[in-house]
Amino acid sequence: MGEPQLWHTVDDYFAGRLLTDTPDEALAAALRDSDAAGLPRIAVSAPAGKLLQLLAQVQGARSILEIGTLGGYSTIWLGRALPPDGRLVTLEYDPRHAEVAVRNIARAGLDQRVEVRVGAALDSLPALADENPSPFDLVFIDADKVNNPRYMEWALRLTSAGSLIVLDNVVRGGRVADPDNTDPDVVGTRAALDIIGSHPRLTGTAIQTVGTKGYDGFALARVLA
Repeated sequence: MGEPQLWHTVDDYFAGRLLTDTPDEALAAALRDSDAAGLPRIAVSAPAGKLLQLLAQVQGARSILEIGTLGGYSTIWLGRALPPDGRLVTLEYDPRHAEVAVRNIARAGLDQRVEVRVGAALDSLPALADENPSPFDLVFIDADKVNNPRYMEWALRLTSAGSLIVLDNVVRGGRVADPDNTDPDVVGTRAALDIIGSHPRLTGTAIQTVGTKGYDGFALARVLA
């Protein structure tokens, strides 16, 4: 068995042992409808989705910001961590993706807690800031990687001490560590990691992962002040 197939098998094993208590029909339907609509198959894996949910629960999150909705799969995992009066704002660039996400979120019974905002995140974020919302307890960044440093900057503006920021897809197949690689997504990811490593308001780390999504990883940062 080759490594990628083994990674997939182990993810399935973990899901079968550890995710059996999760109501999954809405999640399965979200993936089916996303596939049927032709959305790219880049949603987080089920174990990663459960990790996001657990992080939100450990955080005691009452407000979550997600940058990059796609079909709403990760949104459902995060939304389930919120209390009944909690709030999740998720930003999606593509109107067609947003339509699929809105349906998936409603079917999961989360439409009263989740708001999907359509348009470029770098337009939506200033508009959101103008509303002067309470600081978000958790921010999940999973959008176009070239803009990761700008998303990190906005995440800092929209959070406060104790908030958690999760930045997905930071390994880029290992290319992030290649100094000769100038791919814009790699450069953007490096710049975001540099912010985490050098900003006086942040402390964080990054973890490599393997699984159904291949070889990747995420960064986790806590806001200090």
